[in-house]
Amino acid sequence: MSGFSTKPYLIRAIYDWCSDSTLTPYLAVKVDEQTRVPKAYIKDGEIVINLSMDAVRNLHIGNDEITCGGRFGGVSHGLVVPITAVIGIFAKETGQGLVFQGNDSVPTLPTDSAPDKTNLPGKPRLRVVK
Repeated sequence: MSGFSTKPYLIRAIYDWCSDSTLTPYLAVKVDEQTRVPKAYIKDGEIVINLSMDAVRNLHIGNDEITCGGRFGGVSHGLVVPITAVIGIFAKETGQGLVFQGNDSVPTLPTDSAPDKTNLPGKPRLRVVK
């Protein structure tokens, strides 16, 4: 029996939680050859995309890729992000969200084994998911 990856389901869950909580969902992406985003906004091979309803149109979070239209510097772009390129998704206002393991660029983040570090000022409170 072949199973589906949990990653797209978790991305949709955090997106829905952000939307329901009136928070701004941000998607962190490791840009690869299949990722279509404006090159001028890529920094160190990564880009962070605001996925709020006000920022993008026709958002579709599928099992293989995330697609939408967005404006960067006043110019419309069609965005395509493979699910495999997603580093994490988080709320801009609180830093709460998920970071997915297997991404070389993921910073060291507090985990359940270090609860005393979860509320450090300026540190996002993200949970690493395997």
